[in-house]
Amino acid sequence: MDYIGEHLLPGKIGQLLLYISLIASLLAAFAYWRSFKTDEVQLQKQWKKLGRIAFIADALAVIGIFVLLYVLVRQHRFEYYYVFKNSGKDLEPKYIFSSIWSASEGSFLLWTVWHGILGIVLIFSSRKWEGPVMAVLSFLQFCLSSMMAGLYLFNWRMGTTPFALFREVKGELPLFTNPNYLSNIKDGNGLNQLLQNYWMVIHPPVLFLGFASVAIPFAYAISGLLTRKHKEWIAPALPWSLFSAATLGVGIMMGAAWAYESLSFGGYWAWDPVENASLVPWMILISGIHTLLIFKHTGRSLSTTYLFFILSFLFIVYSTFLTRSGILGETSVHSFADLGMNFQLLLFLLIFTIPSLALYFIRLKEIPKIQKEEEISSREFWMYIGALVFFFAAMVIIGKTSVPVYNKIFGLNTAPPEEVEYKYNSIMIWVAIIIGILTAIIQYLKYQKTTRGFLIKKLVVPTIISAIIATLVLSFGNINFNKYGMGYLTAIWMAIVASIYAIIANASYIWLGFKGKLKISGPSIAHLGFGMMLLGMLISASKKEVISHNINGIGTPLGEGENPMENLTLIKGVPVTMDKFQVTYLTDSVHPKKPLWYYSLQFIAKDSSEKFTLKPNAFINYQNNEGLMANPDSKHYWNKDIFTYITSLPDPSAPPDTTGYQSKTLKTGDSIFFSNGYMILNGIQWQTTNLPGELFGANGKLAEAAVKVFSIDSTTYTSTLRLAFAKDNKIGVADTLHSQGLILKLSDATDNNVTVEFKETKGLLPYVTLKAYIFPYINLVWLGTLLMTCGFIISMVHRAKQAKKASA
Repeated sequence: MDYIGEHLLPGKIGQLLLYISLIASLLAAFAYWRSFKTDEVQLQKQWKKLGRIAFIADALAVIGIFVLLYVLVRQHRFEYYYVFKNSGKDLEPKYIFSSIWSASEGSFLLWTVWHGILGIVLIFSSRKWEGPVMAVLSFLQFCLSSMMAGLYLFNWRMGTTPFALFREVKGELPLFTNPNYLSNIKDGNGLNQLLQNYWMVIHPPVLFLGFASVAIPFAYAISGLLTRKHKEWIAPALPWSLFSAATLGVGIMMGAAWAYESLSFGGYWAWDPVENASLVPWMILISGIHTLLIFKHTGRSLSTTYLFFILSFLFIVYSTFLTRSGILGETSVHSFADLGMNFQLLLFLLIFTIPSLALYFIRLKEIPKIQKEEEISSREFWMYIGALVFFFAAMVIIGKTSVPVYNKIFGLNTAPPEEVEYKYNSIMIWVAIIIGILTAIIQYLKYQKTTRGFLIKKLVVPTIISAIIATLVLSFGNINFNKYGMGYLTAIWMAIVASIYAIIANASYIWLGFKGKLKISGPSIAHLGFGMMLLGMLISASKKEVISHNINGIGTPLGEGENPMENLTLIKGVPVTMDKFQVTYLTDSVHPKKPLWYYSLQFIAKDSSEKFTLKPNAFINYQNNEGLMANPDSKHYWNKDIFTYITSLPDPSAPPDTTGYQSKTLKTGDSIFFSNGYMILNGIQWQTTNLPGELFGANGKLAEAAVKVFSIDSTTYTSTLRLAFAKDNKIGVADTLHSQGLILKLSDATDNNVTVEFKETKGLLPYVTLKAYIFPYINLVWLGTLLMTCGFIISMVHRAKQAKKASA
């Protein structure tokens, strides 16, 4: 059948480039392998030249694939299934990139693009290590390219291609019996609403740059084992490991910022399995950097450094398996769906795990060691202890994260704990205490041995300052988070003291140890940032406060896990008290092309000291997902955030209200029955004085009727109905009980009775229900991340200069 309107040429070019990438990366791996395995100098040069040509061809191919996919998404070429599945015509231009890497094929493509760019940098900078390092990197590139090849070998499909046609993937649909089927596809499936956030434009590229860069310290470590040059690889690997720590760390925290701004779990971290899968390699890499520094200064811990660098990369691959195999589908809010590639993903994991660990243990006896035990007063001893603590913490995290894997392998049915955050935090809080103290003290120690007098002299001032600040914080900071008992609260206090100590001690060392020279202060700046980030996490989590208390008694349908008493419903135009503010739901609007509702909420301080507007939004029944998906909005202060997100709103697809009012005249004590209960008139009051004359006129008055509503679900509500007699007009103000679907108002009143009009309806007044938190000192988290990253970059530049001088 000849199909009408299909643009096949871009897909054919893209598929050709995928095959070129696959072949060129394998050729590069083989050529680079031969370049350092042959002893003949001329052959080495020829093989290296071939490897360079092949790798550059691969890099250009994957960049071309990326550009082609961008064009297809931009032009809405829905004949390609990847474009249809991950984008739509309502997609804003800034989110086109998000749609490219929103699914597994695109994320692999982003990964390979970064590998290509980093590989080209290595070609021109790694010098004598180019052969073995690029052999490892090229083979990794081949494995990643195979994930997108879409190539059938003996009825087995190697990877899934982003250039597959819609009719090839879903050919069983009746739609494709029509040669002009494209005329019936009016729009694509659209981009997941959670990804329609600016953080998802910048977070994945940085995170995958981190993923790609972790392969470089791994490649250097494997090269050291292959060539048996166990000491020479350390100097060129150190700057790359610092670069990896910086980029991967920033990528992870960008994901935390995305979660804070886009997800409604009320924070930046939920110990989600996908978040953990990225965190663990970073923690192991940090451990490896510290043991590498130990070796560089003392000759110790080289075998541990090898292991940490190998494991940091292997856990990157393991995280790829976890997030793309579909095994975390029921335990993570943002894992990829199962693409039917589990065998290939498992092979990807094993093809690196088994050979690299086998090579490590084969060479283990050859790796230089110092038999003499370290002095307990030495810097290297406590750096090693800190690295081990960080490593074992990573193992605890990945162990708990891998419960779905154990369940599948061993046929178990282990469920995650009810309070996931507490289970993790009850362990990690002690890690934070140890790491905080070690981060403060270690840099004041000397390598080999430190005398007690020297250490006390250096630490006395920062210790006293830290003690004073910590005492003030604990005394006046009202840190009384005792939800889980006094023991947990005590641990939080200890962790806060340790993080303050880390901040003050490192700031002091920048001044005393480095004489204020920032060019060489990278380690202390990174440690200072880590301490600040830790302090921000502790305070913001322990003092997080819900301020959206349901004081007006209005109940609305809420999502699973939401506490009705922590969600406040706002009626459009009606001010409601929330904490120190009067909050008013001012306006709403809807996106012209998709069911995205925007809300304008005005906050006015009770003392009139400030006024601002927050604009949270929510998708409703979007992309066949029933229910509400909220995007929060926050008011940022230097010392806190007010964080709000929508938890309930009327269904915009509900039919309009056509129900009429019923009317009944009541005396005090009389009752009215309705379908869900009954109501009683408790009394009538009149106000004739202190009324605004310009509104009520000379003889105006105001009637107030107190009505008690009793529901069949045993809940009660008090409603005060008002009727104004103003300038010969009767003006009644309606009151709405959303939980009962009931609207009440007065239409007449005398001294002894009132006429109440009421109706039951599903189409009530416009409302929005929200949840609001105060996050104190949340900016310490983001500022600490920034400082830690700056410290890594400063250290990277410093170490790169040292490595360049050493190789000159």
